[in-house]
Amino acid sequence: MIKKILISNRGEIAVRVISTAREMGIKTVAVYSDFDRFSMFAKYADESYHIGESPASKSYLLADRIIETALKCGADAIHPGYGFLSERSYFARLCNDNNIKFIGPSPEAIEYLGSKTNAKSIAIKSGVPTVPGTDHAISGLDEAKLIAGQIGYPVLIKASAGGGGKGMRIVNNPADLDSALRLAQNEARSSFGDDSVFIEKYIIAPRHIEFQILADEYGNAIHLGERECSMQRRHQKVIEETPSVIIDKDLRDKMGEAARNLAKAAGYTNAGTVEFIVDSDKNFYFLEMNTRLQVEHPVTEVRTGIDLVKEQILVASGEKLSYSQESVTFNGAAIECRICAEDPENNFIPSTGKINYLSKILGNGVREDTGIEHGDEISIYYDSMIAKLICFGNTRPDAINKMKRTLSNYQISGVKTNIKFLLELLNTDAFKNGCYNTQFIENEFMNNKKSISSDEDNLSAGIVASVNFKQRLKGEKKLHITGKRNHTGGWKSKRFFGS
Repeated sequence: MIKKILISNRGEIAVRVISTAREMGIKTVAVYSDFDRFSMFAKYADESYHIGESPASKSYLLADRIIETALKCGADAIHPGYGFLSERSYFARLCNDNNIKFIGPSPEAIEYLGSKTNAKSIAIKSGVPTVPGTDHAISGLDEAKLIAGQIGYPVLIKASAGGGGKGMRIVNNPADLDSALRLAQNEARSSFGDDSVFIEKYIIAPRHIEFQILADEYGNAIHLGERECSMQRRHQKVIEETPSVIIDKDLRDKMGEAARNLAKAAGYTNAGTVEFIVDSDKNFYFLEMNTRLQVEHPVTEVRTGIDLVKEQILVASGEKLSYSQESVTFNGAAIECRICAEDPENNFIPSTGKINYLSKILGNGVREDTGIEHGDEISIYYDSMIAKLICFGNTRPDAINKMKRTLSNYQISGVKTNIKFLLELLNTDAFKNGCYNTQFIENEFMNNKKSISSDEDNLSAGIVASVNFKQRLKGEKKLHITGKRNHTGGWKSKRFFGS
């Protein structure tokens, strides 16, 4: 059994892994950059070591330095979290070469499935439905014209390596193919160091459905149901939920079995996610496989009662899965919202600064995954996500109502956030009825310039309520805030004590 885990990550996922390791009686080691010296995860771990400067390229992406630290402190395993080195096959191989357990799939699986064309080829061989198009990197414009003509426009050009919407272009007609191809290749090259792309038929207004899988070294593989990830912008997920309103038991069984078959065919072990798109007729097609834990994994955990990080550690320790497919049960409904430091009123640009006010009321059926505390700073160096809120209810409406209540009571000052925008999404008829797709936010809020509210009005009210409560305890007079919003979306406030 693993005795000491180094977490080669930061923020909320580092805190998440440390929590489960502690419950299992496993020692934990954090590595931190200059900026993260006093961060929650660095203080929470049993041991913490400085590994470099604030930019990730000079700290969290330094594989050799992380391995050196693991050897120095006697860690016998490394959990990569997600992002950074989590899907770098060379890092997993470096762990193996130094007799350190990599808590994830094999280097070979990461490398092979990291190529979307390779993954699509395995899906085809496994009998998993795929979108019409190529299962190999195209050679150039002539082949692109040929394939696009065969499958029909619109088509989607996609980078073979990487994800997150980079190296991806929708092409609606032949006249745009040449420029779109060059742009996709250039972006793929700059983002992933690999300009290979492939072409698929573009499925209009699809749903994005992913299946969580677990597999051990003994040929056992299970799925833990679906996650609906269609509420996204610029190919980045915003709200995730399980179950999906469009998936019935029959379709769940079919898609889950397809995910299991693909994992087995690839010789996959540990936790992973098989992603599909589903069209308006409920036909599903393989999209890609993510060879790591997903940001949205908590909704699966609260609905199934299965600790995915614990299963990851057990599998990496050489144990069999704790569950069979028949023993997996699904209960209630769960929703996750990603709270990010960004400005919805200004094209969602990241917001940086010091969190000088943080207040929240969680309550029954609410889980918060975060690595941020009052007084912490949001920097330019890392992802803008502050926290994830996960709400569980007996029914979907129960979960939605809990999320709305929790978001309304989650108050942050010092940086702009997307909290009010998340509330707006939850209150749309489309979300309440489950009638949305991957293009909903773009069509309703971005293309149509629909108003996106700031959270400062409610925040000011929350600050006043908090201060007044403290003043009552001290016997002081109430605080009032008056003023009007300025042209930047901020407040010109007058603060005074009165009766």
